Amino acid sequence: MTVDSNGKQPKTALAGPYGHPFHPVMVTVPIGAWVASLIFDIVALTGDDDATFARGAYWLICIGIIGALVAAIFGVLDLLIIPRGTPAFRTGLTHMALNLTVVVLFVVNLGIRASGDIDEASAGAFILSLVALALLSFSGWLGGKLAYRYGVRVASEQTQQEGFTSNQTHTTG
Repeated sequence: MTVDSNGKQPKTALAGPYGHPFHPVMVTVPIGAWVASLIFDIVALTGDDDATFARGAYWLICIGIIGALVAAIFGVLDLLIIPRGTPAFRTGLTHMALNLTVVVLFVVNLGIRASGDIDEASAGAFILSLVALALLSFSGWLGGKLAYRYGVRVASEQTQQEGFTSNQTHTTG
């Protein structure tokens, strides 16, 4: 079976070089910021210094939203190279829709926090973060499926095979 390069070669250098897409690297910023915001919420809801951690969670959510919007630009560039009507394209659309939903949930979360006192932890905002992160986890699983099962923006199998070819000759002694 031969594998063509559809879904592997970038249409623009902005998406990252062949076999090294930027989107998977960029998503670490919002994921990390949002997970950290959840931890800050837990500390704010259960600890003595709730103001510092509640304020920290607020700013981490802001960082996550900005990071997600930047990562989305690179994700769309990756989506544009996937042939339409394929399982990979449908998976990519679902992945994108879930991520956009997560961003909207965190924007609403930020609005809830901003409408009150950002120095005060909110159980409602915490629950909204849990829901958003659960959706983000499923979306991340789909992103992994795009890369590891469908090979979107991953080097071709022929290129990957170079990493498993031995250049040494084996001698028996």
